[in-house]
Amino acid sequence: MNPQLTLDDIKQMTLQDGEDWAVAHALRLLELIRQIGQDLPYDAHALELAIYLHDWGAFPCYTQKGIDHALRSRQVAEAEILPHMDLEDRVKQVILEAIELHDYRDMRPTSSNEALLLREADMLEFLGVIGIGRDFARGPKNLEACYRRVLARQDAIQGRFSLPTAQEIAQQRLERMDQCLRWLEEESFGIL
Repeated sequence: MNPQLTLDDIKQMTLQDGEDWAVAHALRLLELIRQIGQDLPYDAHALELAIYLHDWGAFPCYTQKGIDHALRSRQVAEAEILPHMDLEDRVKQVILEAIELHDYRDMRPTSSNEALLLREADMLEFLGVIGIGRDFARGPKNLEACYRRVLARQDAIQGRFSLPTAQEIAQQRLERMDQCLRWLEEESFGIL
């Protein structure tokens, strides 16, 4: 591995290893963070690195059975990526925390603004029309199973936002989501 990796290298590796969804997901998170983090100080470079690295544990080349993708992403970043980057130890720790705590199922509090922003942006990505689209894209080819997963994730996420702008975006996305799900039920004649 190259002894000095850059953000551009990480972006390219994400594109190469992350299937087709990873870079688009990262770009949407960057835009969400721009919106929800306006009044919050954070290290933009560290956060961008965390954004591109946070789902690597879900990539086929890094996933390990029985290890949660967030923890596996942290392991990969800590062992294989960050040692090859010119970053202060403090910045590396911020990146690792943001990666490990990004998943909405992780109830541990964050200690950095970077981790808070990544978690709240990632949760927003599961709401609204984009959230529905993402869940149905994952499959299986069973509408009812995907529909149930959307509802479960919606229930687990709503009410979890602490940043005011994230709360506003979440409310708007939840309303859109509810309307789309009503249309889905109607058009499936309740059969799904």
